[in-house]
Amino acid sequence: MTTPIKVGMISLGCNKNRVDSETALGLLADHGYAFTADPAQADILMVNTCGFIETAKEESIDAILEMAQYKQTGRCRLLVVTGCLAQRYESALKEEIPEIDLLMGVNQYRELPAAIERALKAQRGPEEACASFCADDHTYFAHDRLLTTPFYTAYTRIGEGCSNRCTFCAIPLIRGPYRSRPEADVLREIEQLSRQGVREHILVAQDTTRFGTEGGKHSALPELMRKAAAIDGVDWLRVLYCYPDETDERLLDVIANTPNICKYLDLPIQHVNDEVLRRMHRRGNKADILRCIRGARERGLTLRTSIIVGFPGETEEQFQELLDELQAAEFDRLGAFTYSPEEDTPAARMPDQIPEEVKQERLDRLMTMQSAISLKRNQARVGTVEKVLVTDVGKDGFLLGRSHREAPETDGEIVFTAKGCAVPDIGSFVQVKITKADTYDLMGEMLQ
Repeated sequence: MTTPIKVGMISLGCNKNRVDSETALGLLADHGYAFTADPAQADILMVNTCGFIETAKEESIDAILEMAQYKQTGRCRLLVVTGCLAQRYESALKEEIPEIDLLMGVNQYRELPAAIERALKAQRGPEEACASFCADDHTYFAHDRLLTTPFYTAYTRIGEGCSNRCTFCAIPLIRGPYRSRPEADVLREIEQLSRQGVREHILVAQDTTRFGTEGGKHSALPELMRKAAAIDGVDWLRVLYCYPDETDERLLDVIANTPNICKYLDLPIQHVNDEVLRRMHRRGNKADILRCIRGARERGLTLRTSIIVGFPGETEEQFQELLDELQAAEFDRLGAFTYSPEEDTPAARMPDQIPEEVKQERLDRLMTMQSAISLKRNQARVGTVEKVLVTDVGKDGFLLGRSHREAPETDGEIVFTAKGCAVPDIGSFVQVKITKADTYDLMGEMLQ
């Protein structure tokens, strides 16, 4: 019996990239490959890279170089680099890291098994050029995935690419224009994942509210969510990355009024000042943002956002306007970043770049304010009883979980005890009374 070839993978970046990694693993599983978490035991090592911002690029390069060492110290025969960095910097990676045997872009995963097979057969010498498949192929490819998330949670991507052309962002340069995934394909995947035991389904894309807007149509996201929530076994349905201009009453009502849709709105606004938004080339304006916030609050939704501080030309007055509106809005969750100039983006060429020390000082002021807001919002939940998805059972008697108000990987957790109760299984739902709150996490007691 032939011993299967073992593949080890490192997946970096966002959860859209995670879906790509899971698709690649599913393809390789269908072709008889086995998998290992130990890079020293892998015959093939893959790094699915991120190229979004400078720190992500550095992390990707470090991971590639680390995995390259196993060609000398382990059993690795092929080093495969995929994803955004490979797509964007194909030539530079070929030249600078000769240990790479195969480069695959963001839309070439269907070719991965055949490309690996050819590379293994060739067993080329180090002097030969790296094989690469980084064409601008904008067709959408879906395949059964091998999940890398806990068994009870999975991401489903409903679109690929981005057409927004924000001046600070390189994603359209890497992944091409936005294209919706066919609705039937999305629903079929969610149904299949539910049969596998997934209980929390999370819809993602660079801009989920663009779903179905091809041809000038209104967003079809509300109807997609309604149909997805009706699938048997979908306990929780969550959506991320909603843009303010397409977050209308239909979407807010579907989120608020469908029992198994999480009452959670992720609204990455980036700023509120109209002049800054115009220079960012963001869709919508301050009025759209305030309308969404008001509509979400009226419906009792948890609100999350992301903010960029120190965008080129941002004045102190514009930053103060941002602080004032965020203070009034009281987002439950907020991630903030200093502006980072990205190669080949319009914002990197703009005048009036903000000094790093000013950007950092503004970020510190914003996060100090948000910490107080986050603590206040969490303290308001003390005394409530919430449905909690159990994510870990510790040996110290404490359990971890999340309510519908906490998205995985980005938000805090609920730490609770099960005194007098049978210890629940990971992936099950329990009722927890919230007894204490800190800035990001909550504490509680499980109820019978």
